[in-house]
Amino acid sequence: MDNLVLGFGGLGALFLLIAIRVPIAYSMILVGLVGTVLAMPRAEIGLRIVLNQLKDLGYAQFSNYDLSVLPMFILMGGLASRTGLSRDLFRAANAWLGRMRGGVAMAALVGCAGFGALCGSSTATASTMGQVALPELKRYKFSNALATGTVAAGGTLGILIPPSVVLIVYAIIVEANIVTMFAAALIPGLLALVLFMVTVAIYVRVFPGSGPEGEKVPRHELVAATLGVIPVVVIFGIVIGGIYAGIYNPTPAAAIGVVLVALYGIVHAGLSWRAFVDALLETARTTGMIYLILFGAELLKIFMARAGVPQAAADYLMNSGMGPYEILTLVIVAFLIFGCLMDSLSMVILAIPFFWPVIAGLDFGLTPYDTKIWFGIVILIVVELGLITPPVGLNVFIINQIAKDVPMRQTFAGVMPFFATEIVRVVLLVAFPAITLLLPRLLSN
Repeated sequence: MDNLVLGFGGLGALFLLIAIRVPIAYSMILVGLVGTVLAMPRAEIGLRIVLNQLKDLGYAQFSNYDLSVLPMFILMGGLASRTGLSRDLFRAANAWLGRMRGGVAMAALVGCAGFGALCGSSTATASTMGQVALPELKRYKFSNALATGTVAAGGTLGILIPPSVVLIVYAIIVEANIVTMFAAALIPGLLALVLFMVTVAIYVRVFPGSGPEGEKVPRHELVAATLGVIPVVVIFGIVIGGIYAGIYNPTPAAAIGVVLVALYGIVHAGLSWRAFVDALLETARTTGMIYLILFGAELLKIFMARAGVPQAAADYLMNSGMGPYEILTLVIVAFLIFGCLMDSLSMVILAIPFFWPVIAGLDFGLTPYDTKIWFGIVILIVVELGLITPPVGLNVFIINQIAKDVPMRQTFAGVMPFFATEIVRVVLLVAFPAITLLLPRLLSN
């Protein structure tokens, strides 16, 4: 019981450290190390255990081959953001959709989805597409709320449409197949795009002045814009299509993607040596940050396992008399709350080791492996919501830095219809797991 109290006290200390803006990696490392020492009968025993962990744990964790895919996809996204791909995507989508009422906003959403398919990062998608789409939305006199809200919400597509960094991290944590997770994410990701576009169509009819029609482009411009996105389609097809077809694993696929995006940048956009070095440095910083968070999460998990917190929480929920879907709803609500306090990657790394054992013990009428895949996609959609949920809403802050003349309250007002749409998508995927599992099952046959 003393260790259990210590474990829950450690969780409280962790959230306190996060609340006072201590980086989450350092918070988890500190709580994990101090908690392990205090959980032992004598401090010197705990200290010896901690030193042994520090000696072996880093190598044991980072020598995991699956982790090598992260820097490759991060570098691919970094290069994509510097090669003009986002501009070409938006131009083509706007050529096809811009003539409709609210069509420029829909084009921004399509551009976000396409760029997210190469980038794998929601924040990078929001930042890059914001710089491309917001000036056009402003030129066509879209309302501030709809313009900024559309791009902030569209940026969330980068977290689910494969390849996705957060999706890869989830797969590593729960020991799922990354290829299967990519397959499971594709249909829900496309569903999000369709629902977001429907949301824009409804919004501009409820508020007629918020999203006027764009201009009908001449045929030769339409053809030129369409031809401009062929490289994006080819790169996505080679990278993701090759993974789905079983030609290569995610890590070599990501390496191929890096080479293709770099070649595109050199030939088409004049990618400079300085931009290439900046992409490498950004990849090193981001990868180092992710690895440090994973290391801290492992130390925290060891402490919590010694304190018995995950088992106690699982036993409590199992014996609470609640059904599987009631417990799943509680987990979803918990993730929504976490989304108000921390970024998506930290949320997944911190919370999944606690909640997955609980979900794994419940009967949803699926095989254990199908449950792992389905739960991951549902939770990643909830994590998306955290990117546009006040008071943090990381994507909202990013867009606000680009559109400095738009008050943040207007941007939050603009993302609320998309937030409601995401809730509808969560309900659909929870009620109909086949939406998530259809493509993985087809590929396995």
